[in-house]
Amino acid sequence: MKKISLFHTAMAALVMAFAFTACSDDDDDNDDNNGAQTEQYHYDLTVTVGKHGGMASTETHLTLSVPSLSADTVISFSGNGIEITDYTIESVYDDKYMYQVPVSADRFAKLQIKDNRVNVVRERPFAQNTYAARKYTHAWLNDNTLLIMAANGTTDKIIWTKLNTDDMTILSEGELSLAVADGFNVFTTSGILKYRKSDNKLFYFFYSKQETAGSRKTTSEPFFHIAVINPETMAVEREIVNKEAAQMQGSAYGELMQDISFFDDDDNLYLSAFSSVSKVNIGQLLRIKKGEYDFEAGYNAFPGALGKIVSAQYIGGGKALAYSGDASIGTGIQDQAYYYSIVDLSAKTATRIQFNGADLPYSAGSFSQRSVYNANEKKVYFGVSNGDGETVYSYDTTTGTVAKGLSIAPGYYFDQIRLFKD
Repeated sequence: MKKISLFHTAMAALVMAFAFTACSDDDDDNDDNNGAQTEQYHYDLTVTVGKHGGMASTETHLTLSVPSLSADTVISFSGNGIEITDYTIESVYDDKYMYQVPVSADRFAKLQIKDNRVNVVRERPFAQNTYAARKYTHAWLNDNTLLIMAANGTTDKIIWTKLNTDDMTILSEGELSLAVADGFNVFTTSGILKYRKSDNKLFYFFYSKQETAGSRKTTSEPFFHIAVINPETMAVEREIVNKEAAQMQGSAYGELMQDISFFDDDDNLYLSAFSSVSKVNIGQLLRIKKGEYDFEAGYNAFPGALGKIVSAQYIGGGKALAYSGDASIGTGIQDQAYYYSIVDLSAKTATRIQFNGADLPYSAGSFSQRSVYNANEKKVYFGVSNGDGETVYSYDTTTGTVAKGLSIAPGYYFDQIRLFKD
């Protein structure tokens, strides 16, 4: 195998950019020889140095853009990649850009990694509502309206801000009419927010906690809540206490690091959650059917989970990719205790992914989004980290074929894999 240097990666990006200079910024597609439309894209690989990282971790993070994940190559980050410092690796993503609250926690930023450097496209200082870096949730109301939501600084109210992502202007902001539950004193930090297009409703998943001053110990509600919100007025139309699971994933950090919720082709909403079973947190993949507001009673698409479901993303055809843990082996970030499954959302079965007739080995790293679905190729790419190294595999959603792709040189560990249009 050969090693990809930063020079070769930059040259590949340059060749791709030169080949499409005739297209305007608004042209996402290009004609091939048969007149068909084909999208051009690249992948941003983010790794940690020395050990696996977590949310808000202090490990050094390096990001490098590559044109493909399929090649049988070894990528070295020694002297390569960008170290992101003033900004965080926890972001909201669309096809081309990243949006976030930077480390300084005083503004919203629109960023793009291009030519292996972080470009600040536009920034907007906070107005009425202020947010902490990494601790917020979000939903897209349309292609250029981004809704940010989180608990306020004292975590006793839920605040929101709508942004026009074209120019990053603040369209409106305010506070939800939600109150902390009786017997509790604060909200969870961010919660999870989703927008259902079919009936123009927002779903906000949250719960209350009891915090004691000077202590890190907290007591949470036995079940989390569902707030159904009108996205135009931001009025809370319904508040439901669910009975299917105790907590949802990502309650403190939203979906800035990993995907834990999605819609299927029929606009049914799925959420990764968990409950304690014999003092072990066991994952559940819950569903709110189109037109409904509460979780479907008794539905769990991943009934055989051995621990928490770290990430879950829709890959088309009524199936999802899940990255989950085996609590009998470990629950720490560095533990090789996590595995990938293909979840059939209709059959409610989860089948562990195999390669060459055997289960893929367990992987380390629990705080990460090391998988991405490329709808153009009908393939999902995902990274496995263990004693054999850091390897990307692909799963063909049409044929079910699993193939091995690139790997990363020793000393660097998967953190995120993101797909961007050029």
